[in-house]
Amino acid sequence: MQKEIELAIAPERIEDDNYILTQGSKALKINGERIKGFKIRKRSIDARSRHVVFRARIIFFIDEEPINEVFETNFHSVHDAQPVLIIGAGPAGLFAALQCLEKGLKPIIVERGKAVQDRRRDLAKLNREGIVDEDSNYCFGEGGAGTYSDGKLYTRSDKRGDVEKVLQLFVAHGANEDILVNARPHIGTNKLPHIIQDIRETIIAHGGEVIFEQRVVDITTENNQVTGVTLAGGRQLKANHVIVATGHSARDIFELFRTKNWLLEAKAFALGVRIEHPQEIIDQAQYHCEVRSEHLPPAYYSLVEQVNGRGVFSFCMCPGGVIAPCSTADNEIVVNGWSPSKRNNPHANSGTVIQINLEDVPGSESDPFALLNFQREIEKRAFEAGGGKMVAPAQRMIDFVEGRISKDLPDNSYKPGTVSADLTQVLPKFVYEALRGALPIFGKKMKGYYTNEAILVAVESRTSSPVRIPRDKLSLQHPEIKGLYPCAEGAGYAGGIISAAIDGMNCANAIN
Repeated sequence: MQKEIELAIAPERIEDDNYILTQGSKALKINGERIKGFKIRKRSIDARSRHVVFRARIIFFIDEEPINEVFETNFHSVHDAQPVLIIGAGPAGLFAALQCLEKGLKPIIVERGKAVQDRRRDLAKLNREGIVDEDSNYCFGEGGAGTYSDGKLYTRSDKRGDVEKVLQLFVAHGANEDILVNARPHIGTNKLPHIIQDIRETIIAHGGEVIFEQRVVDITTENNQVTGVTLAGGRQLKANHVIVATGHSARDIFELFRTKNWLLEAKAFALGVRIEHPQEIIDQAQYHCEVRSEHLPPAYYSLVEQVNGRGVFSFCMCPGGVIAPCSTADNEIVVNGWSPSKRNNPHANSGTVIQINLEDVPGSESDPFALLNFQREIEKRAFEAGGGKMVAPAQRMIDFVEGRISKDLPDNSYKPGTVSADLTQVLPKFVYEALRGALPIFGKKMKGYYTNEAILVAVESRTSSPVRIPRDKLSLQHPEIKGLYPCAEGAGYAGGIISAAIDGMNCANAIN
């Protein structure tokens, strides 16, 4: 017999099996000898009171031995199978390829960037010298933007597909099993590269292919049916099915669609800044303590407020994290955040953004590039305000709200460097006014948040794609081109590693 109950467990006891068994027998009012084992199904931190606890949903096995569930894949050998071309080796492309293996289709991934380990040198150069490789950076390369931007696996995409399967596939390729039970699963930027490499090896071992450092410059068609792709060097790959999983920053793909006069749409996205605090401030606020317990992870937060009819919200919060330069060209500043698996850096950062709607930018209803051009202009302003070499414009929080240029800036994690600037000269007026209204309110919601020890770094602008590539809801194909599957973040249908992976799998499943 199995019984599932919820227990509140002190942080120092969450790894104590004997304690959990004892508490389970008390809650179930049965002799402890009858409990043969247990399995934590889900756990989360409850910090609503001064006594922080883990809330754990636990299955207890009574009068029967625990069942060790084994996740099994059903990958086929596809060396000679029907090919499916996948543009992009981010989570959408990789998981589309894994799903192709299950369906007996041969995935051929084409990635403009480098293999995951080879990306490190280009990222180091970007951080150290402010030099951007337009094909190998935080956005482009094996694993996509997710590989070197944290590996957060929290999602609300349950209705879109099988979240559990995605998590299990990560575990099968080396992720810690904790991601199966934690309410906010996280892998860490330091661990993801090896997992991504193992996924690639699975694809190749079963007959798939992965081609690096090759841009797709054309998608060929005949009578509105996909026939293949052309690479930058002139090489042509033939297939009747192409999954476009290029991510939110592959602007050249949008340009390709425009030159072919294929349907595109402007899409709302979010824009703002990345805000960084000392991690201890967040810990003290969220855990109601002076010093965080060694048994608790660095605290996170989620904040939202309406200002002037606009939602201002935190996004991609990184406890114990780092602010990273995520530009994909020399003349722009884009920032994002990531955390290592231990989340043991001294700072916490989060995007804090405002949604940019079609009505905010003239011409968006008729010009699918209007919001992208707006995004590009703000990124150029940030670059100019920073003075070059990926130095980012920044301001202390209270100085920003009260309209003062900061005399100096606090120590922060952004390696290319920050320079004191007036962020109202970078951000649109309706964005900085909404931020100025929200930040003091956030400070009332979370003690210590509103402080000049916090720094605002501009600009957080790649939260999602400002362009959508339309697709049919049932077939998932572009409405004008048969065999073309717009996919995940770059097409406007996902937002994060899990939802992108699910969308990749859904596109693979749509192929007959």
